[in-house]
Amino acid sequence: MKILNYCPHPIIVGDITYQSEGIARVSVEYSPITEDGFCQADYGKVTGLPRHKKNTVIIVSAMVKSASRRRDLVVPATGHPDAVRNDKGQIVSVPCLIK
Repeated sequence: MKILNYCPHPIIVGDITYQSEGIARVSVEYSPITEDGFCQADYGKVTGLPRHKKNTVIIVSAMVKSASRRRDLVVPATGHPDAVRNDKGQIVSVPCLIK
C-alpha cells in the first residue's frame, strides 16, 4: 500500500517519515466580526487532494477527513498514548494512522 502525506509538514509514523506531497485544506468563509469580537465560520469543500488511486491512502488533518466522504483518507493518531512529544508538548511522531 502506498501512503501519501497531504499535511503541510512531514508526518512521522513510528520510524517512517512521510514528506508532504501537497496540502489538503477545508475552505472556510467567515461572518463579519461582532462588537464583542466573535464571528461564525462556515466550512465548505475540501481542496488540494489528488484523485483516488487504488492501494493508496492519504494522510490529512482530522478536519479534512471529517469534511470529506472519501474512504482513502487517514489521520495521524496524535491523541494515542504512545504518541511521542517533545519538551514543548508538540507531537514528534505517532504510533499509527487512524482510518
